[in-house]
Amino acid sequence: QVQLVESGGGLVQAGGSLRLSCAASRNIRSAVAMGWYRQAPGKQRELVASITSGGNTNYADSLKGRFTISTDNAKNTVYLQMNSLKPEDTGVYYCDAWYGSDHYWGQGTQVTVSS
Repeated sequence: QVQLVESGGGLVQAGGSLRLSCAASRNIRSAVAMGWYRQAPGKQRELVASITSGGNTNYADSLKGRFTISTDNAKNTVYLQMNSLKPEDTGVYYCDAWYGSDHYWGQGTQVTVSS
């Protein structure tokens, strides 16, 4: 079992920045991939960004250039740097990880962007 704990969410004004963190209970170098998803009220959960064990990244097209995913292997932590935030970025942000064929989710962290 792997625990993923997100932090860093909060209330921010439009145009501001936040950095989300996801701390894993297992060495993230053994993860096949990790990522961030978000879910806005009344909408389906959607991919924000992902990163593979080889360092390849993938972003939702609408977020390229504003969001950056990165890792700190020493801290077993995945980050999501979010810049130029917009009200439509509001939602619960979830971290996920694949260890082999086992898929894990964090509990989510709320991000609210005010206009």
